[in-house]
Amino acid sequence: MDSLDALVAQVQGFSGTDDLLHLFSLLKQSDELLHNHAPRLQYALSSLDPAKHSLGYLYLLEVQSSGTLSQEQSENFLALASTFLNVCIAEQICLAPEKFNMVCRRVKEQALQLQEPLRAILPLQAAIRKLQPSSEFLTAMHADFLQMCLLAKCYKASLSVLEDDIFEIDQKRTGLVPRDFLLYCYYGGMIHIGLKQFGKALEFFQHAITAPATVLNAITIAAYKKFVLVSLIQLGQVPLFPKYTPPVVQRNLKSCVQDYVDLATSYVTRNIADVKGYITTHEDAFKSDNNLGLARQVIASLYKRNIQRLTQTYLTLSLQDIADNVQLDGPKEAELHILQMIQDGEIFARINQKDGMVSFQEDPEQYNTSAMTMRLNLEIHNIVRLAKKLTSVDEQVSCDQVYLSKIGRDRPRYETEDFDIVPQKMYTNL
Repeated sequence: MDSLDALVAQVQGFSGTDDLLHLFSLLKQSDELLHNHAPRLQYALSSLDPAKHSLGYLYLLEVQSSGTLSQEQSENFLALASTFLNVCIAEQICLAPEKFNMVCRRVKEQALQLQEPLRAILPLQAAIRKLQPSSEFLTAMHADFLQMCLLAKCYKASLSVLEDDIFEIDQKRTGLVPRDFLLYCYYGGMIHIGLKQFGKALEFFQHAITAPATVLNAITIAAYKKFVLVSLIQLGQVPLFPKYTPPVVQRNLKSCVQDYVDLATSYVTRNIADVKGYITTHEDAFKSDNNLGLARQVIASLYKRNIQRLTQTYLTLSLQDIADNVQLDGPKEAELHILQMIQDGEIFARINQKDGMVSFQEDPEQYNTSAMTMRLNLEIHNIVRLAKKLTSVDEQVSCDQVYLSKIGRDRPRYETEDFDIVPQKMYTNL
């Protein structure tokens, strides 16, 4: 029996729970051996069951996938890795998170090389669940998973992961680095844009912008460009930076995205011709950032916002008057905009086709249906759950030694001779 066969036998024999740490130690010492026998690893893998020998299988699969792979090798690796990620034992792979992350990253890379990002979605989703202690933990695979969903245009497939509330980042267990967090926020925001969930997209981009930083980076700049455009679409203006935004971001970010800042300034005037002209003039800049489609949605949002302003002033108005006020080409285009806004629930109105008049109405929702009651109960439940989580986090921070030492350093210090803890007069009475 040669050295590789002996290692495979040890993996088969020591994969029980009690022997895992011993097996882990053997595998860490066998890295050179595995690389020396790389051509034979395919046969060695066939001798192992990924559902029983997950830790050993992980080490062999990581070495077998290293280097440049041919198309046939890529196909073979994706097949092996997909099965492994779906059936592997979480307790075993968590001993080697770096190796696990490398295999997951190669799944992404090989799927990209084959131009089939769809093939990586389910394996990476399974990998996330294997490495997470709970759904509240962010892993290094989150960003890669979201990237594959974006490239495959399977936005809804990402929601099973994207809708989890993230509260924990365990860098040691999950192998996460700051870049992974920024990309998770960036890709998450882009997916919500694809789903037309602009409010959620803003949350994700804001997380990327306000993440702790000492220097600006390309991901933060790209996130802020989209943040500006989505803010105009969703809010009609760009919010100020939150107080907890890193100083380097507050000082320097806007100067890196001047075209977008100027567009926001033009948007506030509500002059559609000016906004259109600005986007046309700077079309190349928006196109190079892959934001031209989003910039055009900014124009559409301004039409809607101007129509909504009319509902606050008039009870009835003709389609021609709406077209003139909003700078549309004619009553037919005004009718199309209004019908779409009615369908989306953005305004409440009725169009009289006979005389071309539009009657603006109040929101018909009475908030007394069973569906609304269920929705309110769900929102209350979510708020209570979040309040409990915040209380728990506050308690953890209050007991954290690093936090307490920092508070102690920052707290003003006083010399004891500046004042008497016990007034001198009291000594005479003792």
